[in-house]
Amino acid sequence: MTAGRALGRSAGRGGSHEAPGSGRTPDRVESADGFRLVAGGGSRRNANDSCAEVAGRPMSRAYFTAQRLAELDQRLSDRERSVLDSLRRLRLASGDQLDRLHFTDTDSRQRRRVLAGLVERSLLARLPRAIGGVRAGSAGYIYALGRAGQRLTDGTGPAGGRIERPWTPGLPFLAHSLAVSEVYVRLIEASRRRYLDVLTYVTEPRTWRRFIGAGGGRSVLKPDAYLLSASGDFEDRWFIEVDRATESPATLDAKLRTYRQYWRSGLEQPRHRGVFPKVLYLVPNDARLAVVKAAIGRQPAETEALFAACRFDQAVERIAQGAAS
Repeated sequence: MTAGRALGRSAGRGGSHEAPGSGRTPDRVESADGFRLVAGGGSRRNANDSCAEVAGRPMSRAYFTAQRLAELDQRLSDRERSVLDSLRRLRLASGDQLDRLHFTDTDSRQRRRVLAGLVERSLLARLPRAIGGVRAGSAGYIYALGRAGQRLTDGTGPAGGRIERPWTPGLPFLAHSLAVSEVYVRLIEASRRRYLDVLTYVTEPRTWRRFIGAGGGRSVLKPDAYLLSASGDFEDRWFIEVDRATESPATLDAKLRTYRQYWRSGLEQPRHRGVFPKVLYLVPNDARLAVVKAAIGRQPAETEALFAACRFDQAVERIAQGAAS
């Protein structure tokens, strides 16, 4: 079985996207553990913290005519465009994460000015909930695309859907979303050190895959992120699952079964020269790692190689090793 890796780059190709904030083309992108970004325990009534499970309400488009959007677009700086692109990609990001992505070459005053200007123009929305307490300052705010930002980046809302009103997400959803964003930030920081290249990183719902499952029923696979990374002459494809130890072993087994069924459908492989992405589970601690590895060990021998797992703080190192390992 080929899982995740393909020979994809020749020595003279040099076709990787570069890191935001580095002065190069912005399609690449560390803080404390990504699972500790949110203060407080929060409710665990709903273990489903999928990044696309919180629905917004449609907004009127009358406020942003084509002419008004064109004017906003013309006045955007390269840095502002890069910030909008990151929020289109990630859906939610903290001020600290945006700082590390786009403001490494300037001071906090400049960051505050840029983000405040984007919020004022409805290109970004600052959510009411903050992280890190009072001392976190503006770095603790959480940002999403505003109504104008959604229109400008997608023409509609996330993934071509309806325009969403900013919402106040619950702590489980928020912690999960920021952890998925943190993976991207750490990868971009690693790419700036020339540790690896990040060619593509997309999150829900753009990662969703619909297929016909067992018994002819319709199924949807919902990876937290899809990553295309590169090292040397090889490209590695990954489905990323940020596991926060909120799901039971039975639920975990069901998710792995869905991956197996999707692999057997054969729908993904033609997108990637016959390669199916490696499924990488990122977990918060060693105890959860043992649980996930046990679940992987219960997979049929033919599909066990599809899966890998490591602690969240080891994600960059594991991805740099490549999907074939």
